[in-house]
Amino acid sequence: MIVADDLRYFLEVARTRRLLTAGRRLGVNHTTVGRRIAALERSIGNRLFDRAPAGWVLTDAGHRLLVHAEAIESTLLAAMESTASGGGRLSGTVRVATPDGFGTFVLAPNLAELCATHPDLDIQIVTATRNDVLSTREFDLAVTLEPPAQRSVECAELADYELGLYATCEYLATHPRIARATDLQEHRLIGYIDSLLDIAALRILDDIVPGHRAQIQTNNVTGQWTAAAAGSGVAVLPLYIGDPDPRLVRVLPDEVTVARKYWLIVPRDLRRLARVRAVIAMMRTIATTQPGLTVPS
Repeated sequence: MIVADDLRYFLEVARTRRLLTAGRRLGVNHTTVGRRIAALERSIGNRLFDRAPAGWVLTDAGHRLLVHAEAIESTLLAAMESTASGGGRLSGTVRVATPDGFGTFVLAPNLAELCATHPDLDIQIVTATRNDVLSTREFDLAVTLEPPAQRSVECAELADYELGLYATCEYLATHPRIARATDLQEHRLIGYIDSLLDIAALRILDDIVPGHRAQIQTNNVTGQWTAAAAGSGVAVLPLYIGDPDPRLVRVLPDEVTVARKYWLIVPRDLRRLARVRAVIAMMRTIATTQPGLTVPS
């Protein structure tokens, strides 16, 4: 017979792939985690994990159990939420994984109304430019630039947005004229660190100026915006970041416009939680009201 509490240990190992990490999150020693996993495997009569260089990887039996374990977790969370919350006030934490630009310039500035309505609700924003944030399942909602491969999540279009080239007037006045995209080869470009970037949708400079390396590289768009606004060079920024900044001017607006899309991701086992639904509704509202974002028709 399966001991329900063992499923907590199973879920943490499945999501983190490390006994040590799972133990820290559960507040126990990693040997305790290993012992509980071994007990669960004995009760089921199947091996649930294989040891691999990437960590503890689910077997076929482990994948089958994961579906049921997440459903049980979701039911328990919903039960706790319905009994602990009263009068429409939500509590608990919703962690949102998001690209830096969306999290910093779109989501964070629009939290006031939600927080005022639900003062007991905590919102955590985790920004990243790598896809591995989704593989660890350490989020309740996610905004991504590409639809994920995971089958355990629901994925829907959130908003379209555009990017363009930006620099300061001072920079443009003291450097060679930019009349076409090929002229950018004579300029200091600001972009992402290639070795820390695994999202193809962010490799924008490769399309605009093939083969030209960015001389100033950061792992987030906030750093690129700061560098461009300081007059350090030319950066590709979302229009919702570049246009409102009076220090920046658009470069080659008629020639260089890049279209991208944000996707809204929610784990299926969390979709029923009221606090998650509240944040989804807020993000849908933001998508319709935020300058620089358009809702797909």
